Amino acid sequence: MQIIGELINASRKSIGKAIKNRDAAMIGRIAKQQVACGADYVDVNAGVFVGDEAEYLKWLVETVQEAVDVPCAIDSPDPRAVEAALAVHKGTPIINSISMEKDRHDNLLPILAGTDLKVIALCVEDGAMPETKEDRLRIAGRLVDDLVQHDVRIENIYIDPLVQPLGTTDTCGKAFLDAIEAIRETFSEAHTMCGLSNISYWLPNRGFANQIFMAMAIAKGLDGAIVDPRNKRMMATIQAAETLIGRDSYCENYLEAHRNKLFEFP
Repeated sequence: MQIIGELINASRKSIGKAIKNRDAAMIGRIAKQQVACGADYVDVNAGVFVGDEAEYLKWLVETVQEAVDVPCAIDSPDPRAVEAALAVHKGTPIINSISMEKDRHDNLLPILAGTDLKVIALCVEDGAMPETKEDRLRIAGRLVDDLVQHDVRIENIYIDPLVQPLGTTDTCGKAFLDAIEAIRETFSEAHTMCGLSNISYWLPNRGFANQIFMAMAIAKGLDGAIVDPRNKRMMATIQAAETLIGRDSYCENYLEAHRNKLFEFP
């Protein structure tokens, strides 16, 4: 499971303030916390700074990579901001995210074409949000075909079938899970990725619902998630689910997590 730490996002009030004030100590501290808790990538997002996003995103990449030795998930649809971030990034980042929405697609595809960059491919297109498994699989096919034709390696594609709140329709959770399974069967060399907390929007006990949904998604083939890695219950759920479906040889990672007290909660 590839974990993207979600916390350095300017839409969060405290992070937006830290970015605006160039508070490198705070940004570095949050990056270190996420990596210490298991993040493989640190998401960086400066999208609220319209007009100045490129400058701030570049600063975020530099600041995060001064603090931790992991790549970033560069989170922006703005090609100028993505290119500014790539100019200073060390190693291979994930670009978060391309879709089949015309503007986003046409802006980001030239940056990705013919590179070794990894990319999250979001199953959404102009006109309507996907509702069914079939919708998601069809859009995933368009994305994969398009990216591969532009010399993006299929193993660098992380397909996000798009989680929607159960408050919109009571079948969206099942549609997402079925889509994960269908995508893994159809595009076995690609990966799957999601930020799944939307599933519980408007519901009480959101953390518990999210943990259960994560385990169900992993059982269907999910192999990447955008989460808060400081959430021990979620990280423990991920580790247990990975072990239970056979992704953990001789339960070595599970046992190490136990020794490191991952399964002990306040």
